[in-house]
Amino acid sequence: MNNVRAAVLDDLDALSVLLDDYRQFYQQQSDLKGARYFLNQRFGLGDSFILVSEDASGKISGFVQLFPGLSTVGMNARWTLNDLYVLPEYRSQGVGRALMGAAADLARAHGVARLVLMTQVENERAQRLYESLGWQRNTAFYSYLLDVSQERV
Repeated sequence: MNNVRAAVLDDLDALSVLLDDYRQFYQQQSDLKGARYFLNQRFGLGDSFILVSEDASGKISGFVQLFPGLSTVGMNARWTLNDLYVLPEYRSQGVGRALMGAAADLARAHGVARLVLMTQVENERAQRLYESLGWQRNTAFYSYLLDVSQERV
């Protein structure tokens, strides 16, 4: 049984470990202190929505994080579902599905027109989950990235 709820500051320690694990999944160096700082900023600024799933004992088993944004073309709100992570021992138990459903419900409750996300091409397990929930792969637009932290010559 999964209980999905809004994350609170008391979740910071457990959530920091999950965020660090999530980042390592994407081949980033472990940085628990950095993960905690990043999440503490989110709580302080209130610039994202974080939902957590907890098991019957209250252990946090996964999280999803959404960042509000706007669409000029649609003239409406469009949130980015930026992060979804479930601890390995809780996978295939409906935790990811519950988190994704709660994220969609939260967006609807806020009058959001559309959720968007990106995932690695190789992350087929996540893609199967998204598609089973009605998400559609965007084939109309390319996604580009520019690393502005690097000085250009």
